[in-house]
Amino acid sequence: MQDLKDELAKTLDEAAWEWLIPHAKRDVLVVVAGELDLLDVGVAIARDDVLSVQHWISKQMLHKPLPEQLTDWNNNSSKRFQALIVQPYVLVKESPETAA
Repeated sequence: MQDLKDELAKTLDEAAWEWLIPHAKRDVLVVVAGELDLLDVGVAIARDDVLSVQHWISKQMLHKPLPEQLTDWNNNSSKRFQALIVQPYVLVKESPETAA
């Protein structure tokens, strides 16, 4: 499992909302709750760990972007995310707001 996590860690990056819009339009964007580790979620999806993924979905810790989130992100061009591609999905987690 560590090898897969290390491989995914190499692809973990920061992304601006504008870069993620095409993925949202294709309905492959998945929002990961702040309390979850993006790499752990990526490993679970890559390994088809149905129990973990279903648990997170049932607790609303893993979901498609909500309409209000999309509105907020579209209105905030400076919004940044941690992003991880686990085909066919793009997992995102909101980056903490940076002080202006």
